[in-house]
Amino acid sequence: MITVDGVVSTGVGSWPGDDMADALKIAFAECPDLPYLPELPARGPHAGLIGRGAALLTGIGVDLTSVGWRLADTSSRDHRRAIATLRSDLDDLEEIAQGFQGPVKISIAGPWTLIAGLEHPRGDKVLPDAGARRDVAQSLTQGIVDLRDELARRLPELTIIIQLDEPSLPAVLAGGITTASGLGRHRPIDIPEVSTAYSGIVEHLGDAPVIVHACAPGVPIALLAEAGIRAVALDLSLVRSADWDALGTALENGFWLLAGALPTADPSVGLPDPDRVAAEVLGPLRRLGLPPEGSTHTVITPACGLAGFSRTDAIAALRTVRTAAGIVGEGLFD
Repeated sequence: MITVDGVVSTGVGSWPGDDMADALKIAFAECPDLPYLPELPARGPHAGLIGRGAALLTGIGVDLTSVGWRLADTSSRDHRRAIATLRSDLDDLEEIAQGFQGPVKISIAGPWTLIAGLEHPRGDKVLPDAGARRDVAQSLTQGIVDLRDELARRLPELTIIIQLDEPSLPAVLAGGITTASGLGRHRPIDIPEVSTAYSGIVEHLGDAPVIVHACAPGVPIALLAEAGIRAVALDLSLVRSADWDALGTALENGFWLLAGALPTADPSVGLPDPDRVAAEVLGPLRRLGLPPEGSTHTVITPACGLAGFSRTDAIAALRTVRTAAGIVGEGLFD
């Protein structure tokens, strides 16, 4: 179960710059109720979404080519660098989180985004290969379990929350992933297989809550809830009317919403004030007509990652959503 007191705030994942220790200090200072391990893509592909996911694969070699990450017979220098970068990030987390008690969110590429982002050694994508899909999903599941267990040894006072970053999930379900040539699209993956990948992770993690984050329209909320996912992190500007209906049902049953209410698509546009961010959350929650205990299963976040922002503006964004969370918490009981 996700346990935070009232409506709180957190970041989504990506952060500007290449200093993980600094990024972690900010995450713990500005998101004290739900700090998180940031992702710093400015360090290179080994530190980005697919690179961090590849670093968790067990028993599968990966290489980095000019067109992206590819399965390989053995781990390449780039794969080892991705693993070493993750190990360094965990070292920084262990140092900065000493003495902290409570939930901490760890962001990892989800199975379907990782599968959609990997290629076979011969050049075509992994996505249409059922055997390779199964192998990658199982390997990632074991890697996530190993990560959870390691963090439990290093920082036993933490409650680990796993966030699966799935920007490609809606496209995987809709047949929107392009082929390696770019001339066609892969067929949709069947819903039972998509669901099984998530339920497998949930089952192996036991009590550790799993969140799915997707900054894309068409996130399958009912599917995720049925697979045992505890929360979704969404860009509210992309949520459709039918999605709100599904969210309402899920929230009534103990689901959580990480509400991405601060726009991140254009960092050159000034940040909205906290009242505006709060209104983006309060409006739809009130329309759902949920009891207070359902509505307070809400965490306020930026719409997506903050890697495109300056460090100063990224900090301001976290402070804005933190203030907005307080406004939302008060507004739900007006």
